[in-house]
Amino acid sequence: MGRLYNGHKALHVTVEMAPLAKQGGLGDVLGALPKALRKNGVDARVLLPLFPGVMESAQRRGGCRLLPDRVNIAIDWRVYSGSIYEVDLDGLTVYLLDQPELFTNPRIYPTVLTQSSLLPFVFLSLAALELPGSTGWQPDIIHVHDWSTAIVPIALRWHRHYRALRPNYDVVLTIHNLAHQGIVDSSFLNSWGLTRDSFSLDGLEFYGQANIIKGGVLSSDVITTVSPHYSWDIQTIDGGFGLHGVFSSLRGKLHGILNGIDYDIWNPKTDPLIPANYSPGDISGKAACRRKLLEVCGWEDDGRPIIAFVGRLVQQKGVDILFTALEWMLAESCRAVVIGSGQQQYEDWARQFRERYPEHFWCLTDFDEDLSHLVYAGSDILAMPSLFEPCGLSQMIAMAYGTVPVVRGTGGLADTVIDFDSSDDGTGYIFSDYSTDEFHRAASRATGAYQDKSRWNAVIKNGMNADFSWDAATTAYID
Repeated sequence: MGRLYNGHKALHVTVEMAPLAKQGGLGDVLGALPKALRKNGVDARVLLPLFPGVMESAQRRGGCRLLPDRVNIAIDWRVYSGSIYEVDLDGLTVYLLDQPELFTNPRIYPTVLTQSSLLPFVFLSLAALELPGSTGWQPDIIHVHDWSTAIVPIALRWHRHYRALRPNYDVVLTIHNLAHQGIVDSSFLNSWGLTRDSFSLDGLEFYGQANIIKGGVLSSDVITTVSPHYSWDIQTIDGGFGLHGVFSSLRGKLHGILNGIDYDIWNPKTDPLIPANYSPGDISGKAACRRKLLEVCGWEDDGRPIIAFVGRLVQQKGVDILFTALEWMLAESCRAVVIGSGQQQYEDWARQFRERYPEHFWCLTDFDEDLSHLVYAGSDILAMPSLFEPCGLSQMIAMAYGTVPVVRGTGGLADTVIDFDSSDDGTGYIFSDYSTDEFHRAASRATGAYQDKSRWNAVIKNGMNADFSWDAATTAYID
């Protein structure tokens, strides 16, 4: 497993981890980062709730060992008891926390935050602090992710019982998406065992309510974001979602570390889910992938580029300006493939497009991991006109597969894509203002370049040769 780096032992507490449980990019990160840290000498392990489907997925990948000691957590004058299963996932130890009464939602996140719907996340966070008694393994670093596990550092500072454990741990909080903060009624705090001073300007108080992310930020030793640009964005009025002042005041412990992608999974040279493999030195296999994607869509090849969107159909991803621009572009310069689920209005919009433009537009309003590999490989252009983007993985995956990204220059998109019209080593096309016109102009630059095969092959190879592995991120986390 490699040497221990200064003896560090790091426990990642998370509600998502690919391939066991995934709703978005958080799952991808937790599927890769602990593994990469372990390869670089950190004794990194993961605590994950046993939501529906997780046990079945774990058993397909190896055995699960039930540990003899249970964890018992007092919440709101009741004791909740849970079991711990230990799983070896390709050399990475994952602890699965089982509490059948609480971990019942297959979609992980509740639609409404209530005292009842938050119980699974409170139980998970407090169980992390009881874990050494059940496993015999004592971490010195606890690494939590987003609001769903930020109750760990909150408990270490303000919980009546667990604050006594604060000297045992250094705590890192990574913000994957600040749009989700866990804002709840302040009356919940007492039932979680928090002291009265937790609800203050120097605690969780946020315009009369309690803000879990705010409390987690204030009580953690280090805050990281998933890209350097995003660490700046959250210090602005536009990007801070009401917390820009808090982040500005804490900039000394705020670090932006760019996510990577797992090339064991996202690699056109070895990917078993695409019809032909290829590499920067020989991209001929990409043509076979394009033919297969056209076949899936029921189209003949008319020579036009295929623009893809892979992700959640929500406003954050710029879906409104994407569809508005496609109204102009489908008839003149491209075809489009959309795969993903999200807000009902955008799913309906996608299905209406498929009915209106059956020869130009294809969609799947669900997420299909296997099909996404073909879409990345078979498309020519990836659209990411995001309103904001903490990091984004799709643009990095697209570049690895020789699919050229058209992105808005925000967050991690600005950190990863270089405009090809501005630099010979460019990897895509960037626009600044969040508007349909700006996106349309950038996409038109891409579709225009597509007609010049020598220029197009150059931007493809630049993207494919870019390195977005976890090595740099791992070094930054270790530092």
